[in-house]
Amino acid sequence: MIDKKIRIERIINRKTGRTVIVPMDHGVSIGPVAGIENMSETIDGVASGGANAVIMHKGMVRTGHRGYGIDIGLIIHLSASTSLGPDPDHKVMVTTVEKAVRIGADAVSVHVNVGSEMEPEMLETLGLTAEICDEWGMPLIAMMYPRGEKIDNEHHVDVVKLAARAGAELGADIIKTNYTGDPDTFSEVVNGCPVPVVIAGGPKVETNEELLMMVKNAVNVGGAGVAIGRNIFQAESPRKTTRAIAEIVHNNMEVEEALKIIEDIK
Repeated sequence: MIDKKIRIERIINRKTGRTVIVPMDHGVSIGPVAGIENMSETIDGVASGGANAVIMHKGMVRTGHRGYGIDIGLIIHLSASTSLGPDPDHKVMVTTVEKAVRIGADAVSVHVNVGSEMEPEMLETLGLTAEICDEWGMPLIAMMYPRGEKIDNEHHVDVVKLAARAGAELGADIIKTNYTGDPDTFSEVVNGCPVPVVIAGGPKVETNEELLMMVKNAVNVGGAGVAIGRNIFQAESPRKTTRAIAEIVHNNMEVEEALKIIEDIK
């Protein structure tokens, strides 16, 4: 579909087939944590650093998605839960694809916790949302996370590749999921999923080198880039961290050189 293709090229670099996405939807689940109190300032930082798109909830777009600086893709997150709710893993729809279209979104995203008690409802939501997205020519990103009583390790290759494949099977155009910890096992995730797979950043890592190495290993085995939130917007310099990651994702820069960008070494 030409309409979906046009929008996808606003969030994925057409030359590299890869993307750097910065999720900033955390305010609903955990509140105004450091890095997203001033959305316009952080968005401007990651945009100038070379990010392809940001993920936001509908109500935050008016806080200053654009109208200044350079452009950046807009992905509207359609589902949510809070950390104070009876089941934080149960994500429910809080807006529609049609609303995202009216806002001017380039894509939408839905969160599914595979293995949770409410998995059936979330899978149903994903599948039906994919059909609506097809009608509107709207790219759909599925955040597919293995979480639940049966999940001992959320990063184990068996559960990650199942979650990724499930998202693709139900119609997602891009999958966001956990990195499995090493390139050999992550290649199984990529090879088993017929749509682009980007890695989540997860909790804040200990060192910049650890972060960049994870990114490098993922793209080296076919990963389509990253969808990293806290490890970017809570960095000392979101702009420099974004730039370092973008150089690895789009220009295959080595980790040692990318690290110099963050550390401001000439």
